[in-house]
Amino acid sequence: MATATGPRPTGPEASRKPREALRPRTWPGRLWGSTIGKKAVMAVSGLIMLLYLVVHMLANLKIFFGAADFNGYAHWLRTVGEPFLHHEWFLWSARLVLLAAVTAHAVSAYQLSRLDRAARPQRYVHRRRRASYATRTMRWGGVILGLFVVWHVLDLTTLTVNERAAPGRPYENVVATFSTWYGNTVYLAAMLALGLHVRHGFWSAAQTLGAGRARRDRVLKATANVLAAVLTLGFVSVPVGVMTGLVG
Repeated sequence: MATATGPRPTGPEASRKPREALRPRTWPGRLWGSTIGKKAVMAVSGLIMLLYLVVHMLANLKIFFGAADFNGYAHWLRTVGEPFLHHEWFLWSARLVLLAAVTAHAVSAYQLSRLDRAARPQRYVHRRRRASYATRTMRWGGVILGLFVVWHVLDLTTLTVNERAAPGRPYENVVATFSTWYGNTVYLAAMLALGLHVRHGFWSAAQTLGAGRARRDRVLKATANVLAAVLTLGFVSVPVGVMTGLVG
């Protein structure tokens, strides 16, 4: 039946316009709206966090050189860029970049997981063991690490849950944390989860960004294993040092 505005379109033309109206017009919107774009965001944000972890681990190892070196480094972080930058501006800039990377990584991971479930609402009769293991490791590892970040900030940044902590004494605060059974338990469990997350995450990021080739697979897998092992051992060495008396 015709109306004052003309006949109502039917068929493919009826659904084409609503879809086109919802489609992002800018290239960042189109990138984020695609599965490949979300994977790219997840890969790049993951590499940013990996770079931070390497630097953070190396900084943590300064604790083995004594309180003066460790506390001096912590003070230096707050004065980087002075007098061009104000006190702690560099530190807060780094924190904001890291927060943006963590947020982008978590949101893209969540949305990709939703898209994956929507694409196959029924479970496979025979699960693919490797894919299933990797998915579970990344998903639960991400949750564990997210909770640990909250704990870590409350423990050594705001000093909320560190009963024996004192402002301006990072060396002593680290020793106080790892002098408790719960501090060691939380940290060691999180670092094991971190190792597994980095091992699979580095490999996935390389594939997403196009670095994966048949000739490079062995090198990429070896690099992922070495990175995961070095980061895990580097971070774990600090609480072990406190527990064994090498630190403190």
